[in-house]
Amino acid sequence: MPLYALAAVLEISGCFAVWSWWRGASVLWLIPGALALAGFAYLLALTPPTHAGRSYAAYGGVYIAASLAWLWLVEGSRPDRADLLGVMLALLGAAVILWAPRG
Repeated sequence: MPLYALAAVLEISGCFAVWSWWRGASVLWLIPGALALAGFAYLLALTPPTHAGRSYAAYGGVYIAASLAWLWLVEGSRPDRADLLGVMLALLGAAVILWAPRG
């Protein structure tokens, strides 16, 4: 899961850079944004599942958790109970997808 966590940080920060530019920040925000998004794609390609769809599905749960951490740590808005319940369900789903025995 560490690859998923780092990929999520890169994806969120890259998207945040584009979001910031779109809302009036300098066009220079696009440079680190593009680098972060390229790093995200690279890291996600290194994840263990043999099928891309399964890897992306498992990543989704980690992305949700990282997004709520970003909401709290970067944007200063603390997640509420519904957010925390949702992230627990998402991580549980990601764990099932990632570690379920397959025949």
